[in-house]
Amino acid sequence: MATIFSGIQPTGEVHLGNYMGALRHWVSLSKRPEHEAFFSIVDCHAFTVPYDAKAFPKGVFETAVAVLAVGLDERATVFVQSDVPEHTELAWYLGCVAPMGELGRMTQFKEKSEQHKSSVGTGLFTYPILMAADILLYKATLVPVGHDQLQHLEFARDLARHFNHRFKTELFPEPKPHHLTLRIRGTDGGEKMSKSRNNTIAMLEPPQGIWKKLKGAFTDPQRVTREIPGRPEICNIYTMHTVVTPEPALTETIHAGCTTANIGCGDCKKLLAESLDRELAPVRERAAELRAQPKRVLEVLGDGASTCRARAAQTMAAVKEAAGVRGARSAP
Repeated sequence: MATIFSGIQPTGEVHLGNYMGALRHWVSLSKRPEHEAFFSIVDCHAFTVPYDAKAFPKGVFETAVAVLAVGLDERATVFVQSDVPEHTELAWYLGCVAPMGELGRMTQFKEKSEQHKSSVGTGLFTYPILMAADILLYKATLVPVGHDQLQHLEFARDLARHFNHRFKTELFPEPKPHHLTLRIRGTDGGEKMSKSRNNTIAMLEPPQGIWKKLKGAFTDPQRVTREIPGRPEICNIYTMHTVVTPEPALTETIHAGCTTANIGCGDCKKLLAESLDRELAPVRERAAELRAQPKRVLEVLGDGASTCRARAAQTMAAVKEAAGVRGARSAP
């Protein structure tokens, strides 16, 4: 049986990029009987950059609502990272075998340290160690990961090898990537939807809010008038159609209409808005039910944390045994 782990940060709204690029795949993977899945709201990772501490608990709750609304609680273990302290405990042990040179080559550290020049903390530098601990704590063998996180996953594989080699054990398997190749661009045409760039469309936004943002969304830069044929393969609107427009014939019609200039970008966006409403209406409905029952949300997260703590305790006992860390449990 494959063990799956992945996480989502509770920093801002869960947007369509999260939904199409990750959450839908998480649901699909968790439905397979040969998979055991753990999905975490990785709140400790959010500490690496400045945030509003007073608003943070609401952000964690809203992220949980979004994750549960897509149905992940039905077949997977869903929990909040900080409710399982073994994540940060394992990060220390892994950090002691992590080469600084490898950490220094992390692309995301370079990018984020440029964005937050006035507040680059050590946590931003050691972020990949905690991510590796998240994965290895459950001995995950399969990690759904986008292109931007592949380097971090390879680092986790390296740490598994470093720890196993140093302590002459086979404790940690080397997790393999489940490639998430779809990337949803921002409404401004940016490389991806990003909360920090304010170019997102919230997954749980009402239809009128989604339409307002879609109307002004970036499309094919060469199609400045309707009469100019478009290029669906580079258009973010068409990319989203391939995910949420269920009828292949309609998707083909949209593609043909765009390339022959028979339909305009506005028409394409209206059709996408309709597809998104069909897809997300039941998700919004369940989210409303969950918000009305906050105790239910906390109960699911609490049950998930209990399951994970039991699993994590076993892993940490094995880690300490391998490393010769026995504390006061026995005499030398």
